[in-house]
Amino acid sequence: MGKIGRNHPCPCGSGKKYKHCCLPARQAGANGSPANQMKISLMAAIEKIQAQAGEKKAAFNELGVFLFFSDHEGDAWLLEATESDAVQLARDGQPLKVPIDENPETIEINFSHTFAIRDRQLFLTAYADRAETRLDRAPVQQIHAAIRRLFKRYPKEMLARMHVDPSGGEAEA
Repeated sequence: MGKIGRNHPCPCGSGKKYKHCCLPARQAGANGSPANQMKISLMAAIEKIQAQAGEKKAAFNELGVFLFFSDHEGDAWLLEATESDAVQLARDGQPLKVPIDENPETIEINFSHTFAIRDRQLFLTAYADRAETRLDRAPVQQIHAAIRRLFKRYPKEMLARMHVDPSGGEAEA
């Protein structure tokens, strides 16, 4: 990775300038690698949405390409907007184990579903058995608007660099 300028978008995907996001932690001597900063930010966002689900509070949050929502019945989900992947983070107010694998180079989330918005409804398709489910309590308008903002804010080439395919090459957007 090349040098990141202070005024460039932060590599963690927050949408903020580097100088207003991860640079202060790096300068303070914290473990400031982009992967570690992203893990810290991602885990904080996951814990926040799990807590909101535990309170059975409807909420919606964004972190770069990641969208988080909880509903008033205590379910919470993490959506990855560019690849349309999803994983459940809480069920009936109880947090679920976070399926994150990490190594020094990357952070990988083991998603269990893909998602699609059709007819103003959110549908999930399980990777395991290809079963499709409609999430009636999902904040579809907020999800759709966030995805539109994301694709408007970042060029396709930048979004493609956020994902690496298993063969080691860059994934296509």
